[in-house]
Amino acid sequence: MKILVIGSGGREHALCWKLAQSPGVEVYACPGNPGMAREGTCVPGEPLDAALRVGADLTVVGPEVPLVAGVVDAFRARGLRIVGPNAEAARLEGSKIFAKDFLMQSGIPTAAYAVVEDASQARMALGRFGFPVVLKADGLAAGKGVVVAHNAAEAEAALGTLKGRLVIEEFLTGEEVSFIALCDGRDALPLAATQDHKTVFDGDRGPNTGGMGAYCDAGILSESDTRMVMDRVIYPTVEAMKFSGFLYAGLMMTADGPKVLEFNVRLGDPETQPLMHRMESDFVPALMAASEGKLAGQKLAWRAGPSVCVVMASAGYPGAYETGKEIRGVQMAEAKGATVFQAGTRTAHGRLETSGGRVLGVTASGADLPAAIAAAYEGVKHIEFEGMHYRRDIGGRGMGR
Repeated sequence: MKILVIGSGGREHALCWKLAQSPGVEVYACPGNPGMAREGTCVPGEPLDAALRVGADLTVVGPEVPLVAGVVDAFRARGLRIVGPNAEAARLEGSKIFAKDFLMQSGIPTAAYAVVEDASQARMALGRFGFPVVLKADGLAAGKGVVVAHNAAEAEAALGTLKGRLVIEEFLTGEEVSFIALCDGRDALPLAATQDHKTVFDGDRGPNTGGMGAYCDAGILSESDTRMVMDRVIYPTVEAMKFSGFLYAGLMMTADGPKVLEFNVRLGDPETQPLMHRMESDFVPALMAASEGKLAGQKLAWRAGPSVCVVMASAGYPGAYETGKEIRGVQMAEAKGATVFQAGTRTAHGRLETSGGRVLGVTASGADLPAAIAAAYEGVKHIEFEGMHYRRDIGGRGMGR
């Protein structure tokens, strides 16, 4: 069986790494990266052309941009199996306003909000919520279009950077959870819960990034909480949208139960890295079943021990950063037991170099959370590139937003 993974980041490398472990599977990536080339074959060009050229039996879409642009519709028009939502359902991530309106109309728990057209309307709306308050850009922003303003000065600064239509939203307190389910338009199969560390500095300080690390642990959500999320959030969304693919609900577990902070319509990054590391099952049967609308009865098994991913980023990220810095020590980190998923990398001048803001996702598992954290940071300490930075508290519990 030939499986094509669309994308070139750490999430896609983790997917390729997992799929390559399945018997009889040939892995292809479009366009891929040097890490993904270790798991299979990288194919340049447009995804549909790549799938046709290699004769892909199944395609899995990694990033959100092609989903919002309608890549799933194009594949299905040619009768090709693909895991992902159509363009209409992808609006759940493509527009924060669309998603909030959908949540409200569907009776799915979420924070109170207001939609504003410009900064002037935003200033008037802020008075309804007090501080802290959340400001969100309407469109895709690579995980960086959200600002939590703790006072009027921070809100005014946010209005200088977030352009266009905005969502002004009530600040929720509780524990933040990334909850992802694989869906087929009728049924849904939950993946293990994860927690993502969004802000750039230790202690959840600084601006939001695309994610500086994540961990996957059976202790994040109880079985009863998982059922509550499925009943209150996932199943109503799948039914209303006929949603197929990965539905990612960013949740705040409040005193009143789960409330949706945001929807994504694909696997998270960096949540996929610890998810794939901890998944015990062969992932291919569930993916094939989802693409065929036959997910009912599928199950996934997870290792008891947790897994942790630490993102190593370029100097300046999430702002401007330089590329072309030589990366050293990946082999040593892996020799020490970590799995190094590549994100912003390239090969040039006979060496591995940085090519993006988030460069590597150093991932490891352990018998318990402290052991998994220690194993991941043991890998980190063997890697070097100029200007690298990373958080030193990935795996900490009790995160709020």
